[in-house]
Amino acid sequence: MAKGLVLAGEPMGLLIAQTEGPLDSVKGYSLAVAGAEFNVATGSARLGHKTAYLTKLGDDPFGRLITRTLRDNQIEDNLVTFTKERKTGFMLKSKVTVGDPDIFYFRAGSAASTLSEEDVDKIDFSVFSNIHLTGILPALSDSTRAAVRLMIKKARAAGLYISFDPNLRPQLWPSKEVMVSCLNDLAAEADMVLPGDGEGATLCGTTDARAINKFYRDLGAKTVVTKCGAKGALVSDGDGEDVMVPGFIIDKVVDTVGAGDGFACGVITALMEGLPIAKAVERGCAIGAIQCTFSGDNEGLPTPDRLREFMDSHKRVAL
Repeated sequence: MAKGLVLAGEPMGLLIAQTEGPLDSVKGYSLAVAGAEFNVATGSARLGHKTAYLTKLGDDPFGRLITRTLRDNQIEDNLVTFTKERKTGFMLKSKVTVGDPDIFYFRAGSAASTLSEEDVDKIDFSVFSNIHLTGILPALSDSTRAAVRLMIKKARAAGLYISFDPNLRPQLWPSKEVMVSCLNDLAAEADMVLPGDGEGATLCGTTDARAINKFYRDLGAKTVVTKCGAKGALVSDGDGEDVMVPGFIIDKVVDTVGAGDGFACGVITALMEGLPIAKAVERGCAIGAIQCTFSGDNEGLPTPDRLREFMDSHKRVAL
């Protein structure tokens, strides 16, 4: 029986351009909250799972917005701490009708970048069954890398199921070599790794999903699910042949940002509910597709009823 999901990361204020064009010419922005782990937490809570989030925020308007948004989504905030010494990170995102939006970060030296092993000591791992981490938090600083390693160590000792999404952010790392080495080391410690086939070129030297799955299985991951865009995702768990789970047909793509987080949320929550891996990945594909139809990073994350409605009414991609 799944007891709940704990995550750690950097939520940020998100300013979404209200009109198309370069970010330096936009006249108005709408306000929201962004962050890969925050998106997964939001999706998990909306599907009815106990969800907690470890982070550090500045004592500023963005920090207060994020705290209020966590509470509004029924995400436990007892692991959130504030500091007056650092500010909460934020980002700008352009509005587009074709292709991916432009992103610009204001997060260097943020409050979340000071997360450390001392913050990890606040987590009571015994009240959770699952932990989800990404490659973003360890990219922020030496102290966040140490914190992530300690979380994995403590989660493993407490018997939690560990899922890991590389979520490449090259601009946050001191070098490509450090990034690849650290992320693959962390992936080797996970029960489930969720790379994208595009990320495989950097992390594994290939974009071939089967080769990526074998790479991480050989490193020690029990289950690997490689995301292959609109086609779906390839699953390897050591139980027979790899399985390709087709994606869902999307009526109209509005914004692809957050689709991978929706996918992770779907897979993790389905496994927490006892569904087999192929069904879990099917849910992941569905939530990822829903996310692509919204402009916000987490606005499309569905309730159980909305998820069932989408999966019943939308066709799968033919393989």
